[in-house]
Amino acid sequence: MFFATQMIGLAVVHSYTPVVKQVEINGTLQNVTINPLPYGMEPPQIEKQASLISIIIAFTIAILFVFLLTKLKAALFMRLWFFAVIAIVLGITMNALLSKFIPYSSLISFLIALPLSFFKIFKRNMYVHNITELLVYPGIAVVFVPLLSVWTIILLLILISAYDIWAVWHSGFMQKMAKFQINELKLFAGFFVPYLSKKQRQQIKEAKMKNVKGKLKSMKVNIAILGGGDVVFPIITAGIILRTMGFIPALIVSICATIALGTLFVYAKKKKFYPAMPFITAGLFVGIALAYLWTLVF
Repeated sequence: MFFATQMIGLAVVHSYTPVVKQVEINGTLQNVTINPLPYGMEPPQIEKQASLISIIIAFTIAILFVFLLTKLKAALFMRLWFFAVIAIVLGITMNALLSKFIPYSSLISFLIALPLSFFKIFKRNMYVHNITELLVYPGIAVVFVPLLSVWTIILLLILISAYDIWAVWHSGFMQKMAKFQINELKLFAGFFVPYLSKKQRQQIKEAKMKNVKGKLKSMKVNIAILGGGDVVFPIITAGIILRTMGFIPALIVSICATIALGTLFVYAKKKKFYPAMPFITAGLFVGIALAYLWTLVF
């Protein structure tokens, strides 16, 4: 699912490739770069370095805001907030995939996104949740790609990785937030996959043979979760590489990030939380180095 989202993300970033148009300003024609995002989501025309500072400030405010809402247990407000954001980013992603095939694609995409967002937030369904997650993060990433360069995303990845280590291994903030989302909000911002142990599978098999399914309704199962930030930052990174170096270097970055995440899952111990971003960032850095090497050789 992680790799599939990366590939969808590259397709969405490519679909919204900026267009240079001549616009008359103060009586003279000037070239203006336009990012063709729907719903008024076109990013501001500011310097990359200023964008990095703005993004860091925005993330800090958002984290503090989420922390406050978690403390206040403002579940309904947070669910409505999630609903609005997810509806918009789903619309952005689907518009990228539909715009070349149907007219009024932005409106149609948004009308499709609304019921999907409703079922995702207010109805608990694992399949709807994970399928929509595939489309959520490309829609988020494409908004940030124009604001960053290769060097600014490298710095941002270092900062995010350091925060992830602190939030998971030191403060426990990530665990608290994940448990609050799952237990109180009845949703999770990221991939959410329940799985059974060998003992549980054997119990279910025996119960089916004895026709005593009712006794298993309260069975607790393990879940594997991957936070949304761990998915969206690799897409942003690969999207920047796509626009600066091309598809093959971007693909290399996505593959390296996937290998790094896979390595973490192979060696991680069950029932423990791990900060995924440091491992993914290491993979992204290897991918960026290989991407530069590819451009030098080919």
